[in-house]
Amino acid sequence: MATPQQLTDPVAYHGEGPVWSRTWGGLRFVDMLAGDILSVDASGGVTRMHVGTVAAFVRPRTRGGYVVGLERGIGLADEVDVLPTSEVELWTDPAVRMNEGGCAPDGSLYAGSMGYDQTPGAAALYRIDPAGSVSTFLPHVTVSNGIDFAPDGSRAYYNDTATGRTDVFDVVDNVLVNRRPFADGGDGSPDGLCVDSEGNIWVAMNSVGRVRLYSPDATILTEIELPVRLVTACTLGGDDGRDLFITTSRENLDDPEPEAGAVFTVRADVAGKPVLPYAG
Repeated sequence: MATPQQLTDPVAYHGEGPVWSRTWGGLRFVDMLAGDILSVDASGGVTRMHVGTVAAFVRPRTRGGYVVGLERGIGLADEVDVLPTSEVELWTDPAVRMNEGGCAPDGSLYAGSMGYDQTPGAAALYRIDPAGSVSTFLPHVTVSNGIDFAPDGSRAYYNDTATGRTDVFDVVDNVLVNRRPFADGGDGSPDGLCVDSEGNIWVAMNSVGRVRLYSPDATILTEIELPVRLVTACTLGGDDGRDLFITTSRENLDDPEPEAGAVFTVRADVAGKPVLPYAG
């Protein structure tokens, strides 16, 4: 696989949650602790939209617009370039913030939190259905991170980074069941993830500067080395779905690499699947 290329300047303090969607013209990601959604043009230029104290993730909506993870809940916008017009608070504890989210094939949204001090078990993974009903899907989470689904919707992959591994669920009648370990992260901290059109799983390995590709049977197919330690998340997109976009961070680094906070891109052999939107 080719060497990753730097797409943007190091524009983010804590870049996260890249998503490519035709509905908003290409790639978006978040500068999480700045509370900004960033849009990237074809030349790598970046524009910002400030949405709150925290912008944890962004996903398109089936009706247009987007859903964004805010500090203690979600915000909804009816158009792609306007501020959220409604907000839903999921909890009240100021020591806990939103961290990552993703959508299921049934149109529901899974949104996960973490304690600001990463208190073990202080967070949760919530499910928000298309009607807006909220339930706690997983309690006692520490650092809720990437979640994505197999192309046929039969499996869901999930990272609670503190466990040091990626887990997998079976999906039965739109319910995630039978959680079990899928792959150990080794020396890396599993962060964001995405699944391609053949069911392979890309996992960002934070702290060790790598993105790892697993087959559905957990065989390691390849690893991509980045010039920065804090590799946070990845997504597939572009005109043919084969551009892998990788976000990075310089959060809490006393000596950050010059490229920390940039987005990188590399060509993948297998295309991604279209991003799953929120139906609410």
